[in-house]
Amino acid sequence: MAEYQNIFTRVQVRGPLHAGVPLKSASWARVGKPQFVHLLGMIGDAQLGPIYLGATGMASLIFGFFAFEIIGLNMAASVNWNPVEFVRQLPWLALEPPAPQYGLHIPPMADGGWWLLAGFFLTTSILLWWVRVYKRARALGLGTHTAWAFAAAIWLYLVLGFIRPLLMGHWSEAVPFGIFPHLDWTAAFSIRYGNLFYNPFHMLSIVFLYGSTLLFAMHGATVLATSRFGSEREIEQITDRGTAFERGGLFWRWTMGFNATAESIHRWAWWFAVLCPLCGGIGILLTGTVVDNWYLWGVKHGLAPTYPAMWTPVIDPATGAGAGQ
Repeated sequence: MAEYQNIFTRVQVRGPLHAGVPLKSASWARVGKPQFVHLLGMIGDAQLGPIYLGATGMASLIFGFFAFEIIGLNMAASVNWNPVEFVRQLPWLALEPPAPQYGLHIPPMADGGWWLLAGFFLTTSILLWWVRVYKRARALGLGTHTAWAFAAAIWLYLVLGFIRPLLMGHWSEAVPFGIFPHLDWTAAFSIRYGNLFYNPFHMLSIVFLYGSTLLFAMHGATVLATSRFGSEREIEQITDRGTAFERGGLFWRWTMGFNATAESIHRWAWWFAVLCPLCGGIGILLTGTVVDNWYLWGVKHGLAPTYPAMWTPVIDPATGAGAGQ
């Protein structure tokens, strides 16, 4: 008999289509007729819809569409509206921020004004979506953990495109819109300020990035490995003996000497994931405003070694002994 494995979902358990728990007060109704989609059932719940848009959701989508159109049309204009070149060069196309000479003023549209407008619409869209996430959680009686985790990512976004440029005094410090251009900006940013790897908050951000991936992988693997015992029913299994979660706990206690609980593992993962963009945003915010060169900062504080001299300085013959006076 083949060993039971469920890395991929093989059995789709379906109950009757359901619109969800009733809401006490909502100005908008849920839209869309619920239906089952087999492909969705292979990776999660097979039911699609209904969805609650609400005023903030609709406004967020509208502002996001404006930002998307501005960025896309400017990229298309940069290749003379050639659809073939637009598709071919799309990963390299960009909408750049204003040049340094404009400072924090509003530049002409062709010199960065479109970037400012797109940034305004995109930021408004993201903030409205945060409000939507928060209000939906409260309406369903949930905790607001998801909203605050989303806020951590928004913090990093605002630091990169708004807060730090304000402190630096010009919009040119912000990130361009584009796939490879924003990666090029990241590399140039690190080189310009003496290697971002010596930034301690960047180090912490990477620790929490890798740590959160490890925690999520460990938790996901534990639940999958014990799902034959019903581990997806976490609440019912937390206090019972001989259940899937007790077996998972025994595994980690035997292999590491200590194990999380069904509640604490999610708290650990939440904090690790949230602290990744929080620390990253602090590190970016300090760069150029407080520290101009992270390598020299590291040398000063004993974090980085001083590079050895690789050549002998050339002595000016005119300053040597016997030179003409």
